Amino acid sequence: MTKLNLYSKKKFFLQIIFSFFILSVSAGSNNNGENNNLVTLGPDTALVKIKIFSSFTCPHCASFHFNILSKLKEEFIEGGKVQIIFIDFPLDQAAFNASKLLHCTEKNKQINFMDLVYENQNKWTNESNIEDINKNLKTITKKMGITSSQFDKCLIDEVVSDKILNGRIDASRKYSINSTPTIVINEQKLEGSVTFKNIKKKIDKII
Repeated sequence: MTKLNLYSKKKFFLQIIFSFFILSVSAGSNNNGENNNLVTLGPDTALVKIKIFSSFTCPHCASFHFNILSKLKEEFIEGGKVQIIFIDFPLDQAAFNASKLLHCTEKNKQINFMDLVYENQNKWTNESNIEDINKNLKTITKKMGITSSQFDKCLIDEVVSDKILNGRIDASRKYSINSTPTIVINEQKLEGSVTFKNIKKKIDKII
């Protein structure tokens, strides 16, 4: 788990507060829907839509990604019954930066990016300040073909940053999310433990 210092966490949450203000001011001006540019697995025509709200520094999210998502892929996604929609819900600055990089990655490489970042979570988050965490993340993401200049440019991309923060704020308001991963199945928040058995039970009732 990340050892990110208190200053960086405060800075991140100040960004959320500022984005909330901007989102509130412009709420009625231009809302083209939440499905633009999302990372997904499975067909758009799937009967069951599962939204996964997660943070790249969350150990439970990494466990879900490798232990539960793989089962969902095998049993439901590959057959076209389910579509998974990954939505960023960063809990700190380190996760926020990783989310930015995800959205700066080529579309066909985004799932591989998630695999890589979650697989190496303990390595890149194991620092006490955001500068060293970013260095670790830069080293890891080079494997995805992200150059040093692309990395730096992505972290200051205001369009990508606003998209992630506004999505987080919207999710908090709409689904009352207070932990990750949070699972929403056909717009119904999953109650109880986040296990394959519990998710499968909900899917089976729909299909």
